[in-house]
Amino acid sequence: MKKLAIFSSGAGSNAARIIAHFRDHPTISIHLIVCNNPHAGVLNIAAAADIPVLLIQKEQFFRGSAYVPDLQARGIDFIVLAGFLWKVPSMLVQAYRHRIVNTHPALLPDYGGKGMYGRHVHEAVIAAGEKESGITIHYVDELYDHGQAIFQERVAVDPDDTPATLAAKVLQLEHLHFPRVIEEVVSRS
Repeated sequence: MKKLAIFSSGAGSNAARIIAHFRDHPTISIHLIVCNNPHAGVLNIAAAADIPVLLIQKEQFFRGSAYVPDLQARGIDFIVLAGFLWKVPSMLVQAYRHRIVNTHPALLPDYGGKGMYGRHVHEAVIAAGEKESGITIHYVDELYDHGQAIFQERVAVDPDDTPATLAAKVLQLEHLHFPRVIEEVVSRS
């Protein structure tokens, strides 16, 4: 059984979809939710699904062990970032090289990097007059939104789209594709 940890900072809609996708999976389980926000909605999702939670602190994450010993002690094989807003420290990337994936709400390499998350991405896409946006599912490396792309899917940016309407369209793509792509990547690893 491959054990996954989902790192999330917010409401957890992607985490909920991933948990549902793997609920009765024969070879992959969601073993842990890692969260940096004690008020995040994802904690309620974890409790409802009876998945243990590891609340992490900034100091230990960035200047300590990056929680690598905790993850290894729990037998975590793979990490999924689902709305996790901290940059992953080098120590964690090295320990889980090619075993950390993220979804980004744009077509990387465009609209990625520091500060490019959530509505900031969608505002930038619309301000630039782009005709399409989408999602990129990628491996995580030491740089923001830089790791090798695994999958992209596109969606039209309509003339009347707002950051909120574009965000909703992109989130639909994430919900549809992210769990399936995770399953493919983990099954190959």
